[in-house]
Amino acid sequence: MSDPTVPAPDLTAAGPAAIDWPSLLRQGTGPTQAEFRRLVEHTTHYHGYSPDLIWGNLQTRAYAEEVLRLVVDLHGIPRDIEAGAAERVARAQYFGVGGRSFHVLLGEQALLTGIGGPEVMHAQLEHLLEAVKLPGLTLGIIPARARLTVYPGNGFGIFDGARVEVEGYRGGETIIDDRVQIFRRAFDRLHESAVYGDDAQAVITTALHAS
Repeated sequence: MSDPTVPAPDLTAAGPAAIDWPSLLRQGTGPTQAEFRRLVEHTTHYHGYSPDLIWGNLQTRAYAEEVLRLVVDLHGIPRDIEAGAAERVARAQYFGVGGRSFHVLLGEQALLTGIGGPEVMHAQLEHLLEAVKLPGLTLGIIPARARLTVYPGNGFGIFDGARVEVEGYRGGETIIDDRVQIFRRAFDRLHESAVYGDDAQAVITTALHAS
């Protein structure tokens, strides 16, 4: 397994720019997901934590559509669900390309949260089992009863060690200031509670059989 520590940012590169996610979301899920895909495209090293949903880059098309349907219904935005889902699943094209690495932690709850019903969840978990083999991906599962060394908090993504994106009911938030280091430390501590490889697959398989 590769070094789990989140790399320090490249201070010689141009600084990242914040995105006005709430304004973008009002235009629909298509523009929002397209912008996020571009963000992934321009990232070399990604570290992410998703406590209760399957991470976007590993979602099936059906799962992504169900998630975005919930977003559309909550925010009352244009119902361009198919366009948004297409952009979201397109992130998977970057696995194994250009030396990119993705280190992702999923809470066990992400395997159990009922998105779209049993059929959607069953297919999603089968897909997740296959995804463990993807090049450039390090996937850890944090068991529900694992002892944590930091409080769980919300899901987040760290892009090249210099930018954090946090999602919530109010829409996405970009963090590019000194608070980034808090998320880097949180990821490293969450990693300590995760299982990988055969142990991670066993947790996923258990959830699959229960779906």
